[in-house]
Amino acid sequence: MTRRLLLLIRMARPPVIVLLALFTATGLAQAGHGEDRVLLARAFVVVFGFLVFSVACNDIADVLIDRVNLPGDPGRPLVTGTAHRREMVVAGVTAAVLALAASLTLHWPAIVVTVVGLAISANYSLRPVRLAARGVVAPLVLPACYVAVPYLTGVFAVRDTVRKGDLLLLAGLYVGFIGRILLKDFRDVRGDEMFGKRTFLVRHGRGWTCLFSAFCWTAGTLLLVAAVRHPTAPLIAANAVLLAAALLLLRALSTERGARRDEHLIAGIAIVGRGIALVLLVHLGLTNAHWTVPWHVGLMAAFTAGTLYLAVAMARRGPVTTSTRHPFDRTGAPQRANA
Repeated sequence: MTRRLLLLIRMARPPVIVLLALFTATGLAQAGHGEDRVLLARAFVVVFGFLVFSVACNDIADVLIDRVNLPGDPGRPLVTGTAHRREMVVAGVTAAVLALAASLTLHWPAIVVTVVGLAISANYSLRPVRLAARGVVAPLVLPACYVAVPYLTGVFAVRDTVRKGDLLLLAGLYVGFIGRILLKDFRDVRGDEMFGKRTFLVRHGRGWTCLFSAFCWTAGTLLLVAAVRHPTAPLIAANAVLLAAALLLLRALSTERGARRDEHLIAGIAIVGRGIALVLLVHLGLTNAHWTVPWHVGLMAAFTAGTLYLAVAMARRGPVTTSTRHPFDRTGAPQRANA
């Protein structure tokens, strides 16, 4: 039992589930019930099941690529041998059933969102459709799942209708997430090339990938500010500062200086992305609670400063791991297991 629970935790991938939880809470806050913990918990069960199902499909489909790109990664149970294919299938099916069952406790559109999300996620990874191997389609489809499913689940936990403002906010989150999802291909580029996976990075190279990512970051941030209810000067300033940080990190990433540096920069950019989502959630919460301007300014400044500190520290030192070994050396060649 404990082993299976650990498998589910690994499959949920804590950084990803935190981001999806932020999107879910944002949906509830946008609908005016961000403080309702019971509704948030019910919506989060749907999102958790959806994520585990998506990860199971992806890990099963990409096991050969992951053995090249991510040898020894504890987040890839099939690669490390801590789980077998049958266990991943069982976990994925169980997670899908859990997501569907939990969606039945929400308003009926949440069921539609869950079913469509599960179907798109399966077709993203699995053959015969396998959208992940279809070039520019992949970074457009995956964010549609990872943003729309949690966000709309949060909205439909509160009510059974979606409004124009909800869709505009979703568009901002979606476009911004495209800019982030493009960057994951830097880590996987060698295996993708070996197995013919035509990602945006493989097809267009580093420079164009960073440029398109920067465009998506900018457009997504502008959409968020335009769509959010009661935009305030602190919110606009926080988004401007965080966007500038993301663009500076992308500029640094556009220059090839080794896989380890890429990893550090992308991790720093990811923190900025979570910071933007968190600042948006804080703004909606403060607005719903009618907090005074000094509190609004103070909290926005605190969260922005904290995000910048963490992003800079991550870009300089990189993520903390149990090993200092990187799966690729600076030439892109795989290192030996005992290196």
